[in-house]
Amino acid sequence: MSPAGDTLTTVAAHRQACLDLVRPLPPLDLALRDALGCVLAEDVVSPRPLPAFDNSAMDGYAVRLRDVAGASEEHPVGLPVVGDIAAGRPDALRLVGGTTARIMTGAPVPQGTEAVVPVEWTDRGVAHVSITRVPAEGQHVRRAGEDVEAGVLVLEAGTRLEPRHVGVLAAIGRARVRVRPRPRVVVVSTGTEVVEPGVTLARGQLHDANGYLLTAAVEDLGALAYRVGVVADDARELAGVLDDQLVRADVVVTSGGVSEGAYDTVKEVLSASGQHAVRFDRIAMQPGMPQGCGTLGEQAVPVFTLPGNPVSSFVSFEVFVRPALRRMLGDEGPDPQRPRVTAVAGAGWTSPPAKEQYVRAAWTRDERGRFVVEPVSGHGSHLVTALARATCLAVVPVGVGVVEPGDEVECILLGPLPAPAPRSQDTP
Repeated sequence: MSPAGDTLTTVAAHRQACLDLVRPLPPLDLALRDALGCVLAEDVVSPRPLPAFDNSAMDGYAVRLRDVAGASEEHPVGLPVVGDIAAGRPDALRLVGGTTARIMTGAPVPQGTEAVVPVEWTDRGVAHVSITRVPAEGQHVRRAGEDVEAGVLVLEAGTRLEPRHVGVLAAIGRARVRVRPRPRVVVVSTGTEVVEPGVTLARGQLHDANGYLLTAAVEDLGALAYRVGVVADDARELAGVLDDQLVRADVVVTSGGVSEGAYDTVKEVLSASGQHAVRFDRIAMQPGMPQGCGTLGEQAVPVFTLPGNPVSSFVSFEVFVRPALRRMLGDEGPDPQRPRVTAVAGAGWTSPPAKEQYVRAAWTRDERGRFVVEPVSGHGSHLVTALARATCLAVVPVGVGVVEPGDEVECILLGPLPAPAPRSQDTP
């Protein structure tokens, strides 16, 4: 724990303490259907060319160019149709000069084919066809290896598998893939005053925003989240819940009960138990000063204890927990955080000089292409609705008490980059 008095731990030091608790989970082989959202633990090369054979990109007719030379609407060229080639036909055919074969999309083209005439350029004949346009050489033919040659890298280790990646793996024939498993994260909300959404609030109660917010944040970055119902400010109850959850947890994240109050049960339980090794610190940041991290039980399951105000909880997750979970997913970078950019303050605000401030903000691009950022609310950690409007967190370093309009500010991205603003007609 931090020493008494006003001593504060830096954000960087606490983040490193969180990262030191975790390591990438051991890789395993998963069926492709189960690998979505996992991070590849191997480079993947294609074992064969893709496409594996020359095939038709259109429903139409396979032809040699000299056999359709001069074809037009006024002077169509007629050819006998010597066969039908459906997709999936295994035998190899050879196109004889002066003939054509009707072919379907995806079907292997006969040897000697120089182009495919789309069915729209014909009279759609079955035994004999009239062709009214001349295709270019190779037109509407997909050549073997056009997408990728055999032995070429298609996905790199460290790639988080999205649906498009799963499609590539299936296309090259991979039924299983070696990945980092998704960490199992147990999310626990605490507080006697906290109740489930949907329940009518009595005086002094509030709905569990933190549990749902943190569960969504865990799932958003690719881990598996298990939300535990709200636990009251009762030491015995909380200790029992934590012990029960350790059997399925790679990580535990709690919210609430970590400050200096008489009913800060998380701090009370985890400080008193000899089975747990958790430290609690006061961090030089706003919001989110009270924090804790350590391990639970004989298996030393990492735990991150976050403050109870929703904004503080969200910022704490972004600054401390997200990097740790990314590390467990296989991100080997020295500090696996969200991307950061430099923006220009469009409005001014104050900041506590002794703390690193994280301001809910929104940004745009000005006509010069610069990122411009402005706060979307006041500094109160209870002002949760502004989170929905925030597209970034503006970071004000220790030692800065005022941000003036026009100052450069580092920002943590919470979403995609905004599109450039259109330039006015009179912009030089």
